[in-house]
Formats: sequence, structure tokens, C-alpha cells
Amino acid sequence: MGAVAADVSGLSLLPSAMTLEQMVLLAGTTFIAAGVNSIAGGGTILTFPVVAAFLPDGPARLVIANATSTIGLWPGSLAAAWATRSERHGQPSWTRWLLPASVGGAIVGTMLVLALPPAWFSRLVPWLILSAALLFALQPRLSARLGAAGRDAGTTAGEPTRAMFLSVSVLQFLVAVYGGYFGAGIGILMLAVLGCLGLGDIHRINALKNVLATAVNGTTAVMFIGASILPGGLGAGPAGAGVVSWPHAVVMALGSVAGGFVGVRLTRRMPAALVRRMVALIGFGLAGYYFLRG
Repeated sequence: MGAVAADVSGLSLLPSAMTLEQMVLLAGTTFIAAGVNSIAGGGTILTFPVVAAFLPDGPARLVIANATSTIGLWPGSLAAAWATRSERHGQPSWTRWLLPASVGGAIVGTMLVLALPPAWFSRLVPWLILSAALLFALQPRLSARLGAAGRDAGTTAGEPTRAMFLSVSVLQFLVAVYGGYFGAGIGILMLAVLGCLGLGDIHRINALKNVLATAVNGTTAVMFIGASILPGGLGAGPAGAGVVSWPHAVVMALGSVAGGFVGVRLTRRMPAALVRRMVALIGFGLAGYYFLRG
């Protein structure tokens, strides 16, 4: 595969390291992944292995793929949050409590990625992907158990108690730590956690989830960018290029914006069960591949 040709010092953004076929494949995969994220979550399961396949072998290859995937998918999260803004009416209290927890958890999770040896992350990747695939497959049961899927789409929930806000904030912090470290499946976890608030309508829950996912991924992206461009950063990439492959990230960003908007429009039209099965199967297959690869 082409070498990563990111000039971090000058922030060269031209994807000259990729062939046209690779660019089309990466943009198309990211388009689908961003759409999946806007519906429930799990898009990283699709983009992570594609980015990893395009990077040269090395101890930090999977760390770079993870960071690049996070940055490339973030514009899609932002697009989905904007597209569902009308469904967040009456949610200021929930946002005030959960945004700080999301940002704080993302900081902790990203610091773990940057501080721990890349080999640790590589060993955890099969387990992380397997966990994300299981979460995606079990999402309906998790949502039903915690009340995320309200039966009446017209129901408006009352204001949760302070104790409930505190409990959900702690859970959201833990989800955000995982999101900062790897991120695949955080949307699914958030839907389950937000079900504790009893918001009723699944579309309102999904709208709030999109905002929180944007905060988690945005915080993580900023930290990864800082690790790439600041002197003394992780220096995991080729020739000390840091943890981000900019050519791949830019191509992904273009695909993710379109996918985020389209995914929101398809939320009520596509059979969610079909999407869930396909992504879960891909996740199980990838987990098996990385387990065998060692």
C-alpha cells in the first residue's frame, strides 16, 4: 500500500499517497460508516480496517488508523447533529450535564492511547472490535432493557431527577473514556445510557446521542491533531509524522459529511435490523481476522 505522505509540519492535505481506487474505496466506506453512525453507531468497525490496510506496517499502524478514522468520521457526526437539531427541543438540562462528562471522558481515553505503548493497543484491537460487534448485535435488547426505545413516539418525558442526571453522567463519562480510546460502538452504548433518562422517543434520544458523539469525537480529534503537530508528540508515524495520516483523514472527511446527512434521512426508511446484522457480521469477521493475525 502507499506510504503515508503527511507533512505534519506544513499540514499537507493532498492525498497524493493513495491511488484513485483507494480514494474511492475509502470515501465510499466512510460515507456508509457515517450513515451507520447517524442511525445508531458502529461505523468505526467499517473504516478502521480500511485505513489500516492502506498504511505501511509498523508498531503504531493501528494507532494511526484509529486516530485517522476518528478525525475522518468527526465531520459526519457534526453533520448528523446539525440535521437532527429540531428533535433536540427541550433538552438543555440533559446537554448541560452530559457534555462535560463526554469531554472529560474523551480526554482520559485519548490520553491512554497516546501514553501507552502502541503494542498494547494492537493487542487490544481484536477484543475492542469483538466488543463493538457484540454491542451492535445486542442493541435492541439493551435499548429495550433500559427503555431507550419508547413505544409512543409522541411521548415527552418529564425532567429527570438530579440523582438520575448524576448517575447517567457517570455512565456517560465511562462511555466517553472508551470512545476516546477506540470508539467503535459508542453510539450504541450512548443509546443504552440515555435510555435511563426516559426520554421516550427514540428519535429524540438519537438526536442527543449525535451531539454527545460529536463532543467525544471532536475532543479526541483535537488531541490527536495536537499529538501530531506539536513538538514532542507521540511521533508514531513515519519519520515522526505523528498519529494522523492526513491524506486519508481528508478523504474520509468528505465522505463522512455526506454520509451523516444522508444517514439521518434514511433513519426512518431503512430496516435497522438489516443494517445491524450486516455491521455486526463485518465486525465479527474483522475480529476473527485480527485474532488470527496475532
